[in-house]
Amino acid sequence: MNTFRIGDIVLYKNNQLIAFNKPSGITSQTDGSADKSLDELASIFCGHPVQVVHRLDRPASGAILYAKNKTAVATMHEQFAEREVEKTYFAIVMKAPEIPAATLTHYLEFNLKVNKAFITEDKEKGKEAILSYETVGHSDRYTLLKVKLHTGRQHQIRVQLAAIGSPIRGDVKYGFRRGNKDRSIQLHSFELKFKHPVSGQLERIIAPVPDEPVWKAFEKFIPNE
Repeated sequence: MNTFRIGDIVLYKNNQLIAFNKPSGITSQTDGSADKSLDELASIFCGHPVQVVHRLDRPASGAILYAKNKTAVATMHEQFAEREVEKTYFAIVMKAPEIPAATLTHYLEFNLKVNKAFITEDKEKGKEAILSYETVGHSDRYTLLKVKLHTGRQHQIRVQLAAIGSPIRGDVKYGFRRGNKDRSIQLHSFELKFKHPVSGQLERIIAPVPDEPVWKAFEKFIPNE
């Protein structure tokens, strides 16, 4: 896991919310392991408990939002549930999708025993998962996809991109042939747009991609702000 100072990864903060640029390798919330989770570190940093309002997989990186009080938790959960939050990701894949841009809809079933999502044809067992992607750049070996997430299912981007033959770099769980040494995957939560839970003002958070060679190869395709 990357070492970091919690204060250095703060992206946004006020009396209601705080957001971080989560490094890969740390869990968003306590999972029962001995490792410190980001919500634990965030609570120490803020001096009081905070609660995560959406998920970000351990091997992924990027913008993640925590609420500082019950009102903010309830309001943000409602915005996510009503699909009012705009979530934009970047993903690096080896094989470019056959269709450069499309909207994908699947039904996903999550198996806790193997910690993996599966696509199912049974709509009663599965939960609807929708995302849109577009191909935005290529390097010598990889392709960069911009992904708009319309629902928030566990491992959704990972399993849906794998389903079209474009697993995310490093994601051996979903078909990429070789893992990264640090067990990260090249999936990054780049932007969140939402309404402030009290004022209703539109807020926008941008999380710079990791300072790593594989991401630097795509610098010209990724906005600076």
